[in-house]
Amino acid sequence: MIPSTPHEGLLEAIRDEIEKHDLALAESKLKELPPEVLSSSNSRRFVAILWNNLGLQQERLHGTQASLNAFKKAAELDDSNPIILLNLAHTYWEQRDRALNAEFLTRLMRVAPQEPFLHLAMADLLQEQDDLTEAAKHLAQAADRARQDPALQSYLAAVTAKVQRTQLVESQMTARSSTHFVVKFDGEEDQGIWTSVLEILEEAYRDIGQKFEHFPSKPIMVVLHTKDSFQGATGSPAWADGLYDPSLGRIQIPTQGATTDSKSLASVLRHEYVHALLHDRLGTNVGALPTWLNEGLAMQWAGDTWPELDQAMQGEISVIPLTSLEGSWGTLPAGTSAVAYLEANSATRYMIERWGLARVDELLSAFQAKSSVATAFQNTLFISYEEFQRQWLESFEQDRS
Repeated sequence: MIPSTPHEGLLEAIRDEIEKHDLALAESKLKELPPEVLSSSNSRRFVAILWNNLGLQQERLHGTQASLNAFKKAAELDDSNPIILLNLAHTYWEQRDRALNAEFLTRLMRVAPQEPFLHLAMADLLQEQDDLTEAAKHLAQAADRARQDPALQSYLAAVTAKVQRTQLVESQMTARSSTHFVVKFDGEEDQGIWTSVLEILEEAYRDIGQKFEHFPSKPIMVVLHTKDSFQGATGSPAWADGLYDPSLGRIQIPTQGATTDSKSLASVLRHEYVHALLHDRLGTNVGALPTWLNEGLAMQWAGDTWPELDQAMQGEISVIPLTSLEGSWGTLPAGTSAVAYLEANSATRYMIERWGLARVDELLSAFQAKSSVATAFQNTLFISYEEFQRQWLESFEQDRS
C-alpha cells in the first residue's frame, strides 16, 4: 500500500511505470525523488520496494547484471526486509560479486534463518577458502532447510558427497601458493613439479587473460593427483586428462608423466584454466554455455594442439549434431569423445574467424543473462542457431575434403 504522503501521486506513478514495464522512466523518476520523500520511514520502505520491483523486472529482461544496482539501492533504503536482501544476495551469487562475504551472509541468516540458499552460499565461500569441514556443516544446514525442495536436496547431496570425498583425498596434501593460484600436491610424489605447475599457470594467467580480457576475481585452486587417485577422486571418465569442477572451484589433474612431458602438462593446465576463467566470467550461469562452446573456447584460447584430433579429421567420422553436444560429455565413449572435441574446436574456430572475439564476448554475456542457445545466437550473431550449424558444417566438410 502506498503510504500517505504529499508525494503519494509521484510514488503511485512510479509503481505504475514499473508495472507497465517502462523501466527506464521508472528508474529515472526514482533517482530524481526529492530528499523529503525519504524522510518518513514508511515512505523509505515503500521506495525500497519500488527499487526491488524495478530490479526484478530488469533481471527478468536482462539478467542479474542489469538488476544489481536496483537491489543495492533497495537494500540501502531498507536493510531489514528479508525479500530485498535475499534478492540482492542471489544477484551477488550469480555475478560472483565479492560483496557476498561471510559478514553479509551471517547478517542475512539472522534476518531469514530458514533460508537454505544462505547456507549454500556460505558453503561455497568456505570451499573457496579451503575450509571444507565448515563448508560441509553449512551444506548440512542447507539440506535441513530444503526438505520441501527435492531438486535442491538432490543437488546438495551431490555437492556434499564431493566435498567429503575431496576432504578425504586432500587431507594429507601439501599446499603452495603464488599470487593467483594455490597448488595442492602429494608431498612426496609431486614435490618436483609443483613449481613448474605454478610457472605454467602464471604464464597462462597473463597470456589467456589478455586474449580473453578477463582475469579471475580470486585465486584458483589446482590439485595434483596421482594417476591412480585421479578418477576415484574426481569421478571423471577414463579418457579425461584433466578436470575443472565448478562446484568445488578446483582444477584437478593427474601428474603421472608430468616430469617427462612438460608440453602435455602445460596444455592440460592451460585448457582447464580457461574453463575456470569462463566459470569466473559467467558465474552460476556457466551452465547456460553449451559444452561444445565451453570446450572449444578452452582449446582455442589455450592454444591446444592435439595430434589425435588431426588424425580424427582425416579419418571416417560420424558427425554429431552440435545440439547433442550441449550437455555433459561425461558419458561419451572414448571414440566419440575425440569427435566431440574435434567438432567443438572446429565450430568455435569458425565462429571466432567469422564474427571476431568481440562478438563472441557478447555471446558470453547473453549466456550470462540466461539466454537460451537459440536466442543468444540470434541476438548476438544475427543468425539462427540452425543456420550457424549448417554453415559451420559446410565449412567443416570442406576442410576435411
